[in-house]
Amino acid sequence: MTGVSQKTVDEDEGGMRLDRWFKLHYPGVGFGKLQKLLRSGQVRVDGGRVKTASRLEAGQVVRIPPLDSAASDKPLHMTSNTIRDRHDEDVLRDMILYEDKKVLVFNKPSGLAVQGGSGISRSVDSMLESLRDKAGQKPRLCHRLDRDTSGVLVVAKTRGAAAALTKSFRQRTTQKTYWALVRGIPRQKEGRISTYLVKEQTEDGDRMRVAKHGERHADHAVSFYRVIDSNPRTVSWVELSPHTGRTHQLRVHADHIGHPIIGDNKYFSTENWEMPGGIQKRLHLHARRIRIPHPDENQPTLDVTAPLPPHMVQSWNLFAFEEADGVEVDEDGFDV
Repeated sequence: MTGVSQKTVDEDEGGMRLDRWFKLHYPGVGFGKLQKLLRSGQVRVDGGRVKTASRLEAGQVVRIPPLDSAASDKPLHMTSNTIRDRHDEDVLRDMILYEDKKVLVFNKPSGLAVQGGSGISRSVDSMLESLRDKAGQKPRLCHRLDRDTSGVLVVAKTRGAAAALTKSFRQRTTQKTYWALVRGIPRQKEGRISTYLVKEQTEDGDRMRVAKHGERHADHAVSFYRVIDSNPRTVSWVELSPHTGRTHQLRVHADHIGHPIIGDNKYFSTENWEMPGGIQKRLHLHARRIRIPHPDENQPTLDVTAPLPPHMVQSWNLFAFEEADGVEVDEDGFDV
């Protein structure tokens, strides 16, 4: 840049600190350099002096002084450390169930981690680097799914959308529906499971368990279930709906009522139970559907359904389960 320029703060950048806004748009401008520019009045907002921690508002105009080539406004995805991985982008594009200007909804496959961690070299979060926009914004995760759980995963494309969607999850205005294949047939065809869960360390890593009465650091967890179909003396197709969002909640609750999820190596506590032939020993838990307020209040509620993963399709075919039987209907007979 060779002259003074003016840049308007976008709607989704409202509330962002000035130093972070600069890092987004001008990654070559270091913190120390920015401070000098601010102290000398070369960087201004709506004509006034500001500090690095000042919060920007949508529509404000930032004065940008001449910057050397090293501090140019190239988007972050053009820097050497964030070269877009074409393969990751292709994989993510194939996973898309829904997309608009603010939201992406993926059908996450079983076995792909949502976030990185010990022993994890690839995750949805790391792959999202390939979807940075022209301003360098990386799509943001709004919730999590276990690595071996497949299904609906909501991702925000902007800061504002991320804040709105995260708020919906936190305030429980979101409806999540899971399908699972469990051992045996629950006596009650539908019910409510209410326990307290606590994390404990084991030789196989951290795991959740039902807490004893009054145990410290335990969190209340509530889930609902209904049996959709079953195979006599063997397994049941169950719909699960978490009211709270505790770690591994549905998996622990299924085992707690005596009907652990098929293929759950961590929480399947039934001993001497023989897996029916023709079933893959993989977790049979799928985030089937999500209903969540759209971050744009003028848009209808997001309502997205994910098809079953291949290993669950194989099991459904084996037991002659019909996916149409899992459709929820209201009192008037309409799909909900």
